[in-house]
Amino acid sequence: MVEVKKKDNESSESLIRRFNRRVQQSGVLLRTKKDQYYESAPNERRTKEKAIRRSKISEKKEYLRKIGKLDELMAKSKGRGRTRSLAKLLNVKFK
Repeated sequence: MVEVKKKDNESSESLIRRFNRRVQQSGVLLRTKKDQYYESAPNERRTKEKAIRRSKISEKKEYLRKIGKLDELMAKSKGRGRTRSLAKLLNVKFK
């Protein structure tokens, strides 16, 4: 619970500004936005698959960076197509 008391000679605008800052710092809004929709807990198999997928992608990226292909790709594709072309190079399906 965020609580702010008005100081002597403090305008209402600065009080509201101070309150908003406190709310942002406390993380109350982030928590409520996160809890707004129910998200079922991921099952163990899916989390393991995602972890394996992430590690494979990072290994491929590191390999491509070492042989110099990743830098060329990043320099060539600026903007919107960068992620898709990177996924194509890494042989990864995008959802």
